[in-house]
Amino acid sequence: MCKSLLLSLFFIVPILFISCKDEGKDQTHSTTKIEKSVNEITPEFTLTKDQTHNKFSSAIEPILKVKSGTIIEAFTEDASDEQFNLNSKVEDLKNLSFEPIHPLTGPVYVEGASPGDVLKVTLHQIEVGDWGWNAIYPGFSFVADSIKGEYLRIYQLGKDRTHVDFNENIKVPLNPFLGVMGVAPPTEEMLSTIPPRANGGNMDDPNLTQGTIVYFPVFVEGALFSVGDGHAAQGLGEVCGTAIEAPLRVVYQLDIIKNKILKEPQYETNDYYATTGFATTIDEAAKKATLYMIDYLMQEHNLSENEAYALCSLAGDLKIAETVDVPHMLVAMHISKEVLGIK
Repeated sequence: MCKSLLLSLFFIVPILFISCKDEGKDQTHSTTKIEKSVNEITPEFTLTKDQTHNKFSSAIEPILKVKSGTIIEAFTEDASDEQFNLNSKVEDLKNLSFEPIHPLTGPVYVEGASPGDVLKVTLHQIEVGDWGWNAIYPGFSFVADSIKGEYLRIYQLGKDRTHVDFNENIKVPLNPFLGVMGVAPPTEEMLSTIPPRANGGNMDDPNLTQGTIVYFPVFVEGALFSVGDGHAAQGLGEVCGTAIEAPLRVVYQLDIIKNKILKEPQYETNDYYATTGFATTIDEAAKKATLYMIDYLMQEHNLSENEAYALCSLAGDLKIAETVDVPHMLVAMHISKEVLGIK
């Protein structure tokens, strides 16, 4: 759904309509070095933050169709859909509606993407907007049964800020990233964006930041890729229920990988490769992330099943990425590229 530009335009940007690159040939999914400088990146299209929806469904019409290899600049709203502002107080929490939560910019249709393919998303640039908020909402947090309070704090941000002052002694570094990224699931049902799923969704993993490449399984024609839920800073787990929720400017590239099947998203940086697993318990999510890493090591590094399993124990790091969407959890396993002989 689209909102009025006058009501929701936070960043004022031109919409560019420039020809896309030729659709890519079949690609293999192998671990790669990520070397392109952000200064070399030129977006071919711009999506403004009024071009949003807040559900995951194959029935949502795309706002843009592009070829494989296209670079897109997208502006996103904060997770509340601008229900807060720089003057908001903790009393405003009582008026928070969850209905518009997670406005997502998109979806983008990638020509040639079909079920069974993989959508490679390269996050070239991520810049934080001018402000953000962090809150504890009653009943919505990892330990909501133990901590009952309400809390809201507004932060002044900006693309040149490197940290925020939590108090006079504590400084929190900024690491802007997208809390929600995903392709459309294979259903016309309008699914909530709150939990992570096999299509991606509310992954809330702070490792999915500038320079990371994320791989999504494709479930519908065109993939229908969307982004939103910008975070300026967040620890692994997002235990209080929110990060510093903020609007973002994001530049990303979409490439189709043929002849490669993933069950759930995976990602890589220059330093490591990672698999993810979602489930309704930490145990099950961790098992899935481990099994997906074993599959990756067997397919991409020619290890036997037992060798891959042993290497996961010797060099694999399980990380709890998402806990707040109880009972939905997301766990990632990282393995160093230096260990894999890639660096």
